Amino acid sequence: MLIASCVLFLTMTTYAQQTEVPEKRKLKSPLSRLWINTYGNVRLSKKFFWVAQTHFRFQESSSTKFAGQVAQVYNRHALSYFYSKKFRVSLGGVLRLNFNTDDIPAEEQAMVPEWRIWHEYLFALPLSRLMVYHRLRVEHRWTRKFQKDSPFIFRNRWRYMFNVKIPINKPKLAPGAFYIAPEAELIMQSGKSIIESPMEDLRLHTSFGYILKPQLTVAAGLMYSTGQELTDGALYNQKWTLRLHVYFSPDFRKLENRLPAVN
Repeated sequence: MLIASCVLFLTMTTYAQQTEVPEKRKLKSPLSRLWINTYGNVRLSKKFFWVAQTHFRFQESSSTKFAGQVAQVYNRHALSYFYSKKFRVSLGGVLRLNFNTDDIPAEEQAMVPEWRIWHEYLFALPLSRLMVYHRLRVEHRWTRKFQKDSPFIFRNRWRYMFNVKIPINKPKLAPGAFYIAPEAELIMQSGKSIIESPMEDLRLHTSFGYILKPQLTVAAGLMYSTGQELTDGALYNQKWTLRLHVYFSPDFRKLENRLPAVN
C-alpha cells in the first residue's frame, strides 16, 4: 500500500508540474459494454505458477446497441512467483486485438494488434472475515490507430487497484460461499504522446461471486469508468460495463506436492 501510494503520488505530481489542467471539462455520453473474462492460475511448482487470462470485450456502436460489437480480445500471460500467501509478483506479455467498431472507410483497417509487457505486485491482507487486496501493475504498451500504415505509439500505464472480498453466507471465503467484492482502480499513463491526458481511466466496480470449489469461482458485476480522451484532455469518456468472470486454478502436480488453495 505504501509503495503504491508513493508511486501514484510521484506520478500525479509530475503530471501536475508538466501539463496544463484543461479549463473546461466535458463528459461524453455513456457507452455500454460487456466483458467476459477468464482468469487462470496454473500451478507449476511450489513457488511458481502460470497466469493465463483471456478477455472478450463487446461494446455498442451506431448500428449495434448495448454490446453487440466485438471491440477487443485479450490474451494476457505471465510467470508468477508465489512468495507467500500475502505477496506475489508476476511478469509477462499481452497480445490485444483491437477491432474497429465504426463504419470502416477504405483507408482504415478492421483490426490492429496491440502489444504489452507487464509486471505486477499483489498484496493480499486477511482482515477479520475479509480479504483485502492491493495491486500495483505497470504496463509498457505499443498501440496504433486504425489508419493503414500508422506507426506504433509507445506509452506506459501505471495502475493501482484496491479490492475487498466480503463473504456473505459463511464466516470465511470457502467453497459454497457467496461474496461481494467492491473494487476501485486508477490508471495513469505517460509517454511522448501524453500532453494533457494523464488519467486514462478511473474504474469503480462491484461484483457478486460464488466459490464452487477451491479451483473454481464465478462472478458477475457492474463497472462505471471515466477517463480523459487521448487527443483532448478536457474531454472525459463515460462507460458502463457488465462484467462476467470465471476464475480457475488447476494444479497438475502430484497430490502430495500440492499446496492449499491460494486466493
